[in-house]
Amino acid sequence: MIAEIIINSNAKALNRIFDYVVPKEMEKEIFVGARIYAPFGRGDKLEDGFVIGLKDKSEFANKELAKIIYEMSIPEEKMQLAKLMARKYFCNISDCIKLMLPPGTAGKEPESWAKEKTGKFVCLARDSEEIQDSINSGEISSSKHKKVLEFLLDNDDIYLPDLEKILEISSSVCKTLEKKGYVEIQEKQIERNPFVNKNIEKDEPKILNSEQQRAYDAISFNIENEEVITSLIYGITGSGKTEIYMQLIGKAISLGKTAIMLVPEISLTPQMVDRFLARFGNEIAILHSKLSIGERYDEWQKISEGKAKIVIGARSAIFAPVKNLGIIIIDEEHDMSYKSDMSPRYHARDLAKYITKQAKCPLVLGSATPDISTYKQALDEEIEMFTLTKRANDASLPEIQIVDLRQELSYGNRSMLSGKLQKEIRENIKNKKQTILFLNRRGYSTFVLCRECGEPVKCPNCSISLTYHKYENILKCHYCGLQMPVVKKCPNCESDKVKYFGTGTQKLEDEIHKLFPEASTIRMDIDTVSKKNSHEKILNTFKNENIDILIGTQMIVKGHHFPNVTLVGVIVADGALNMEDYNASQKTFQTLVQVSGRAGRESEKGRVIIQTYNPDHYAIIYSAKQDYELFYNAEINLRKMLKYPPFCDIIMIRFVGKNVNDIEKLSNEVYSNLQNLIDKQNTFVYKPVPSPVDKIKNKYRWRIILKGKVNNKTLNIIYKALEIKQIEGVSISVDINPNSMI
Repeated sequence: MIAEIIINSNAKALNRIFDYVVPKEMEKEIFVGARIYAPFGRGDKLEDGFVIGLKDKSEFANKELAKIIYEMSIPEEKMQLAKLMARKYFCNISDCIKLMLPPGTAGKEPESWAKEKTGKFVCLARDSEEIQDSINSGEISSSKHKKVLEFLLDNDDIYLPDLEKILEISSSVCKTLEKKGYVEIQEKQIERNPFVNKNIEKDEPKILNSEQQRAYDAISFNIENEEVITSLIYGITGSGKTEIYMQLIGKAISLGKTAIMLVPEISLTPQMVDRFLARFGNEIAILHSKLSIGERYDEWQKISEGKAKIVIGARSAIFAPVKNLGIIIIDEEHDMSYKSDMSPRYHARDLAKYITKQAKCPLVLGSATPDISTYKQALDEEIEMFTLTKRANDASLPEIQIVDLRQELSYGNRSMLSGKLQKEIRENIKNKKQTILFLNRRGYSTFVLCRECGEPVKCPNCSISLTYHKYENILKCHYCGLQMPVVKKCPNCESDKVKYFGTGTQKLEDEIHKLFPEASTIRMDIDTVSKKNSHEKILNTFKNENIDILIGTQMIVKGHHFPNVTLVGVIVADGALNMEDYNASQKTFQTLVQVSGRAGRESEKGRVIIQTYNPDHYAIIYSAKQDYELFYNAEINLRKMLKYPPFCDIIMIRFVGKNVNDIEKLSNEVYSNLQNLIDKQNTFVYKPVPSPVDKIKNKYRWRIILKGKVNNKTLNIIYKALEIKQIEGVSISVDINPNSMI
């Protein structure tokens, strides 16, 4: 028997199949998906890899497998998914396999894997009635011994350090009881539970309104009948999409099935988890990057062992080892974070479609502002659509006003806050209502400029301006992470006429303190949420302590429900519009609608102030009207004219290296190959040019853009065009419909 092996390596040259002889004693134990050790290279050093196929013979197999690692394997269907991903996303199969392994085990020796954490647990060694008789008869005279046994009668099997802490005893008390045969001290697994400090009251399913019920009934039918149907729940902000999700998941659980619930941001997860914990208790596992490796490992094991029926997490939770899957739900399906910017450059929505097809279950997409491609599919009746037009609790949509910042300047107002927004904030503080201020730029000043020569102070490693962070009094590069002291002289001409321009969340917070010294504020951006659980702490502090103003970036925009928030202010709505990106208008519209949806989610009417330098842009106008259909019609016509998705795919081939001449040479060679291979009627190739940000981390960046439909023929052409002699130090990557063209 021959095993087809993929070696666990990032090297492109090793992204191919190697044939190995399966020793006779392993033939009954080997299977597709098994993790193995095999001799590799000249010195026959043992390397780990995975079996991706089995066959009877091979003329190339001249070495035997050394060992099967029984503790670690992936199911055959996941192996097939890894192979499909590797082809579509131009990466190594081993890169895809790593996403499907338990956290803390990929690319490591077994002895260094994340493991179950164990500790000493105390439990009764005799029948409870016998223990009670011994206490009553006076056989046990020590008050401490009695205290321990009485506690264990009510709380058997407890972690020893916890018992010592609760009863204020030393470990010797339990050891004496163990010697006398009353208790046993056993080594057991300690579950690193990310919910351990949560105390949430049980919640019951709500009565659905007619629109919610229609969506629930149809999708519930799909779950029962194992129909592979994609459904879009298109509902305005606050329309009760989450309640539908929970009841659909409850339906799947009642049928003995499991569910995956994807959310776009870590900052969304705490509130979503709280709602699901209240409804489903310990049947939940959570997976996201802010958990420790140990916590993620334990959650993964819970899922694998069937102890958790519901998985909630960000993009990578799509790979969770669920069994008997009944439904996948992707909340805020339009969100860009579902697309990976690192290899493998997959989109969770695309993988969810494949996985639900294999599992024979429905996929549910939810959004108030669907992705343009998703909404077109719904209009073309390629997927089901259910529309929710009413807000839960009969709350009305907020009143939205656009403020032209150009006029504010003409009035002499150089503040970050328009007169209208200042007035509304003051009103909210007076009425003890809460305000959210959104500015998608962190830091204090967004760039530092020399007024003598006109040059901004740039990162020496990247072609990007440094950002001033006042509280730390340093300049930071938001691309490579470089930090340097503030400059008093221009690095270019040595002039001392250096000025700090632009605005970030730190500067906004300072201005709020000056304008409203009586107001309490809290800030949520990447600089304040670096520590574990910091997202949840900030959100809970804002909600529970009734902080007057929450200042934040993108992470405050979606999904949060704050009953006392009646005002939202968008400081500058134009950030994304000025980017070289075909998604710029969609991103702007979606962000503005989502952040507006945080206001007035209960009985009191919400107000939203959108400040902009582009008040006539259709994304701004239609977001103020909260009219997705008008925006969609304007956007889809523009995309059709310019041949943007969904009418074609955009494929970006990127070249990165330290020698710009090598990059130019290699990119021109690939361009020449593409020109010779492509069908020019269906695919257009643009000449290689430097990327808009042409240097990051001391590496230059060029790109080739293709427009056309991605299919097997297109993939074959790109693979063929990339069959060139590589130049050392230059890497090539391919990204289909990238999040950013920068």
